[in-house]
Amino acid sequence: MNSTAEMASRPGKKHFWSKKPRNGLTVEDITIVDKDLLKRAVGAAALGNAMEWFDFGVYSYLAVTIGKVFFPGSNPAAQLIATFGAFAAAFLVRPIGGMVFGPLGDRIGRQKVLAITMIMMSIGTFCIGLIPGYASIGIMAPILLLVARLIQGFSTGGEYGGAATFIAEYSTDNRRGFMGSWLEFGTLGGYLLGAGLVTGLTAAMPAEDMLSWGWRIPFFVAAPLGLFGLYIRLKLEETPAFQKHMEKQNEREYIRPRLGLFQMLYKYRAQMLKCIGLVLLFNVSNYMLTSYMPSYLTGILGLSELSGLMLVMVVMFVMMPLTLFWGHWNDRLGRRPVIWFGAIGLIVLAVPCLMLIGTGSMLWVFVGLMILGVLHTCFSGSMPATLPALFSTEIRYSALAIGFNISVSLFGGTTPLLTTWLVEKTQNLMMPAYYLMAAGLIGVITVFTTRETARKPLHGSAPAVESEAEARNLVQKLRLRRQREQRQQADQQ
Repeated sequence: MNSTAEMASRPGKKHFWSKKPRNGLTVEDITIVDKDLLKRAVGAAALGNAMEWFDFGVYSYLAVTIGKVFFPGSNPAAQLIATFGAFAAAFLVRPIGGMVFGPLGDRIGRQKVLAITMIMMSIGTFCIGLIPGYASIGIMAPILLLVARLIQGFSTGGEYGGAATFIAEYSTDNRRGFMGSWLEFGTLGGYLLGAGLVTGLTAAMPAEDMLSWGWRIPFFVAAPLGLFGLYIRLKLEETPAFQKHMEKQNEREYIRPRLGLFQMLYKYRAQMLKCIGLVLLFNVSNYMLTSYMPSYLTGILGLSELSGLMLVMVVMFVMMPLTLFWGHWNDRLGRRPVIWFGAIGLIVLAVPCLMLIGTGSMLWVFVGLMILGVLHTCFSGSMPATLPALFSTEIRYSALAIGFNISVSLFGGTTPLLTTWLVEKTQNLMMPAYYLMAAGLIGVITVFTTRETARKPLHGSAPAVESEAEARNLVQKLRLRRQREQRQQADQQ
């Protein structure tokens, strides 16, 4: 049963309106979403994610250069591992950021916390461009790089969970998948902006100038982007779901004590495990494609740096509309079938894709990357709506931020580092494929245990619709269904 009406009347389930069994749901109980506010909310959340992934795009595409600037005196493979080590270190503090910003977002509001994370991210990225190289200050150079990455990681710990929560709580039930997919559209847009800037500089500047000072330019761009994003986010209102939650809290004489971290992990352990499994699938494929592949193509396969950059950029560009495509269709088909399709695709096609990429032929490399990109859009178009629906309004930001970042830290952000290390140790160029297959298998198992949430209200929230007419129609459907059930019960008696 997929419709809101069917879900609302399902026996044994407690929902927002289950306290009114006699009168049922009324139009006043339903959230009518302001379309203009929704567009602004989606745009502001997507912009923040774009800022985060602008940094990832720049860092990934400059990995070889950063290795030479901050980790000289090593062979190219060791430099790459050291660079990705600094990249992965930021993910170690992401759960700490989630533990700080998540509960804060559930206490003072999503909008305020998202403004804080926005400015912290831009500061961290800007500071990387200011750090002198190893030749100037020695060992302090990689140490300061690590500190800047830790600031980025800490702030990012509250970013994705908050942005996904923000869009999910602003969206209508029938279009939550499509609206959420704009978050990942912003991800790809930010990554493309960063990667495109690096590619343009690489093509326009002599290699010596790029190594000397040109690599700093993309990091300096973060400052104006961050200020613009901060301005947009400060103009937003709080989500309707959180506002109603706070109103209900204020009406109660007794406020339930907030759960501690370990209490939350224990009480919601099933939802947390599902979140971790889904995020593992999502982010392993994400970081493999966006962070590892540019360096794999140039450092391992020996393609020219410009060729490797351009190939991945074209794939990213094609992925942007595909993400919106799957966002639209997971509202119609359901989240589970779309995610299943992508996960099974990884299991079946990862090895053929890496074999195509391994040929070194530009055409076949592009085909292999494109297949991986299409499979990844099944996740990028579905996860922003799937993950927030795992948790109720009162703990959604906290639980999603913590679960998401635990998984990203353990499995997502470490993907480039571990894959580089595995290829170096085994000399087996198929290691990235085996890594993707393992993620796909875990994803299939996790989706099997996850309930369908397409076209249903968020847990703990009222139904959300686009207009008062749609609200009246929903109430009428519920009333008719309740009458049918009452007649069936009377006939059985």
